[in-house]
Amino acid sequence: MNIKQSIALLVTSTVTMFSTVSADQPAAAEISRPKVIFFDVNETLLDLTQMRKSVGEALGGKEELLPLWFSTMLHYSLVDTATERYHGFADIGVAALMMVAQNNNIEITEAEARKAIVTPLRSIPAHDDVKKGLQSLKDQGYRLISFTNSSNKGVQTQFENAGLVEFFEKRLSVEDIKTYKPNLASYQWAMKQAGVKPEEAMMVAAHGWDIAGVKAAGMTGVFVTRPGKTTYPLAIPADKEVATITELAEWMKTLK
Repeated sequence: MNIKQSIALLVTSTVTMFSTVSADQPAAAEISRPKVIFFDVNETLLDLTQMRKSVGEALGGKEELLPLWFSTMLHYSLVDTATERYHGFADIGVAALMMVAQNNNIEITEAEARKAIVTPLRSIPAHDDVKKGLQSLKDQGYRLISFTNSSNKGVQTQFENAGLVEFFEKRLSVEDIKTYKPNLASYQWAMKQAGVKPEEAMMVAAHGWDIAGVKAAGMTGVFVTRPGKTTYPLAIPADKEVATITELAEWMKTLK
């Protein structure tokens, strides 16, 4: 076999390989009207701008460290789940803030870290699009349930301060099972609380890691493209992307 024949064989094999992979991909399923819509809370419904400011001040004004703080908080919530331990999400947030500060030679006490996180977190407002969108969904007859990594008391206070209590049938927190999202057991538990099967459930979130868990659990996943948020390219893709909850509500009118 000469060089030209070898190259031709390689090209043919490569094309065949990718054609096979493409043919094996499942066709996108038609999205049907869900019995329940679950909502993530922080950043999906609530605007964390105010809290970011207080955390940035606690880090000596280094707001570029905020993404690192949030990812560290999420990282260690999953460490808790993997090691079968549990600490409240706010406590993990305080610990994560102190870790980031230490690694960047910023002096901060536990009391200062807690003041920067807990108080602002419980009084943050809803995004401008949220109430109108949620009201539209309720008017369409959808059951709405929030599902968060935050504590029960924390999300109750958040919803009371943000004026969101009336929109939700239930508020679910991983605190009750001590297993953080995106562990699949957390979504399975939430569906059990709502009395629905995966094919009857939809979850809306502005976090790629949340959508990754939702899709792996067999639910319909809708990603809200809040500024600075993106999906995880290696996860099962979201079924739909929307910019706002009002856009979500309009799209939901088309489902049967």
